[in-house]
Amino acid sequence: MSIAKESCEACRADAPKVTHEEEQTLLKELTGWTIKERDGIRQLEQSFTFSNFADAMSFANGVGEEAERVGHHPALLVEWGKVTVTWWSHKIRGLHRNDFIMAARTSERYPT
Repeated sequence: MSIAKESCEACRADAPKVTHEEEQTLLKELTGWTIKERDGIRQLEQSFTFSNFADAMSFANGVGEEAERVGHHPALLVEWGKVTVTWWSHKIRGLHRNDFIMAARTSERYPT
């Protein structure tokens, strides 16, 4: 089963972050995603390219609708022809399995 088909669970402030080993295993299931560290917080990030601003906005809106549906929200940077999506779990200030699930779902929305 694809990680994108897994269910997100409610993330509590005391939820465990994924371990380095789990990160590496989960990252292998995602194409094009990288782990960035900002202010000591590990985050999953990928930029998606489009031929125009309208398509970029449409993609960002779709990601936003899915995020709202499951109650887990990314940072979205929309530019002309590009959307950068960054996932992390705010409550735990790092990466949870939910972030990898949502990254996989984000990738599924990208028109290839």
